Amino acid sequence: MADNRYDRSDQGQDELTEKVIYINRVAKVVKGGRRFSFSALVVVGDNHGSVGVGLGKANEVPEAIRKGSTQARRNMIKIPMRGGTIAHPVWTRFSAARVMMKPASHGTGVIAGGAVRAIMEAAGVTDVLAKTFGSRNPVNVSRATIKGLSTLQDPTGARERRLAIARGEQ
Repeated sequence: MADNRYDRSDQGQDELTEKVIYINRVAKVVKGGRRFSFSALVVVGDNHGSVGVGLGKANEVPEAIRKGSTQARRNMIKIPMRGGTIAHPVWTRFSAARVMMKPASHGTGVIAGGAVRAIMEAAGVTDVLAKTFGSRNPVNVSRATIKGLSTLQDPTGARERRLAIARGEQ
């Protein structure tokens, strides 16, 4: 249920873009009937390699979005990028959701679906190939994507570390 009505751009904190990936309505059956609450999965990014995902829960949709946004801002990670793509291929898994992300040549665009596309666009990745396997649950797919992006290593830093180990320096 990704909806462009909830696209917001905050001018306060270095032009962070905020996008709602998914809104879920949850019903709790009580003595008098049903009580409805909402959970909102929100991605926040600066379009320069920093991105975060948050899950907010509340009795009203705007409050759930606000809570998800603040949680996403707290949990932001920095992605090592090479040009407009990710540094190297990565496979990750969270619960039953598996995500494969590969770097792509310039001009390819973001070839990804659902939660992965929203996260990549918020992070500022312009060229990437991604595929989700297993579960299509947006919450688990987004967590797998963030887990994979956090495991990415900067190629130049990794090369320097390998050379230092090969020379016997540590």
